[in-house]
Amino acid sequence: MGIHFDEGVSFGGGHGPYRQSERREIYKKYVQVLLENGKAYIAFDTPEELDAKRAEIANFQYDASTRGMMRNSLTMPKEEVDALIAEGKQYVVRFKIEPNEDVHVNDLIRGEVIINSSILDDKVLYKSADELPTYHLANIVDDHLMEVSHVIRGEEWLPSAPLHVLLYRAFGWEDTMPEFAHLPLLLKPEGNGKLSKRDGDRLGFPVFPLEWHDPKSGDVSSGYRESGYLPEAVINFLALLGWNPGNDQEVMSMDELIKLFDLHRCSKSGAKFDYKKGIWFNHQYIQQKPDEEIAELFLPVLKEHGVNVPFEKVVTVVGMMKDRVSFVKELWDVCSFFFVAPTEYDEKTVKKRWKEDSAKCMTELAEVIAGIEDFSIEGQEKVVMDWIAEKGYHTGNIMNAFRLTLVGEGKGPHMFDISWVLGKEETVARMKRAVEVLK
Repeated sequence: MGIHFDEGVSFGGGHGPYRQSERREIYKKYVQVLLENGKAYIAFDTPEELDAKRAEIANFQYDASTRGMMRNSLTMPKEEVDALIAEGKQYVVRFKIEPNEDVHVNDLIRGEVIINSSILDDKVLYKSADELPTYHLANIVDDHLMEVSHVIRGEEWLPSAPLHVLLYRAFGWEDTMPEFAHLPLLLKPEGNGKLSKRDGDRLGFPVFPLEWHDPKSGDVSSGYRESGYLPEAVINFLALLGWNPGNDQEVMSMDELIKLFDLHRCSKSGAKFDYKKGIWFNHQYIQQKPDEEIAELFLPVLKEHGVNVPFEKVVTVVGMMKDRVSFVKELWDVCSFFFVAPTEYDEKTVKKRWKEDSAKCMTELAEVIAGIEDFSIEGQEKVVMDWIAEKGYHTGNIMNAFRLTLVGEGKGPHMFDISWVLGKEETVARMKRAVEVLK
């Protein structure tokens, strides 16, 4: 994607290790800090016991109003707690939320958000079963130790922000707490609801960067890379979902995006995922890239079709035809005739463009072309146009039939561009072959 990390698993840095599985002892240390400070407690309630409470109490949540009736270190003697841990009894560590406090979250996109702590439950921070923290604890500890300045995430995490603020306070890290920014959700193309991979499967566009094989169902979801999107196009497309630079500019390089980006210009409302706009961006970046780069990307497609030609020819063809495609793989559909002679001729085009005298005229034209010394685009055009004028032929009829003999149908760029790329020998051979088939 061309997104460069300052540090991380594959890059190193001064804040490792970067895998949570390698940070177990770090998390245990900070769990112990909360326990010793009375900000957290150990709970032994089994899933069955919790289910029973939910059945007994409407809208049950584990909080200040219910923790006193549960099996935890707040209600059990320390000796019993220690004994259960010693014998390997599974437990969780819960954060102790004090009720009736307004928690203020300053969000760079949404402004000040105030939530009363009474609606929060005592979240699980750590599970002894796998000796790993939950997201909430790992998030806070990692961000603090790694000196993260901004926490930028989707708005579905906004309800958790007050909990995270309280955790920073509990650790005494409020002064170094990062700034929060909760981004709007990506919505379905119709705008009704959150975007999901099913939408991509339903409408035929990728939602994953890379092709995804679901290990459970075996389903395969397409990826942007495999679908032929250029990394620059994907970045540009995604950057403008829920953000704008404050002007009408749409196509922006990574450097331009970095220079222009401002969290305060992010929208509070969800952004419709317009996948057709993504295709448009890909088209724009194909036009911007040098022909040589697109030609390199086109080579595997040519190889699939058994085509092996000089790279210079591929570059030339790409330069002529890339404005007609939105994906590199589409080049074959619009320019295969440059590499493979037609074996069939489009029936509708033949009926419309191949006249009674076309075979005779193309035979004559083939002889004229064979005798051209200056086979440049301009040189061909002058000789052929002079011949048409001398013979008194209809220019449109001649050129339409000429195109049919070389391309097999009525599409393609300027005729003399085509014949110039094919070369004199191949041009004459295709014309003679077409006359034999169509006469």
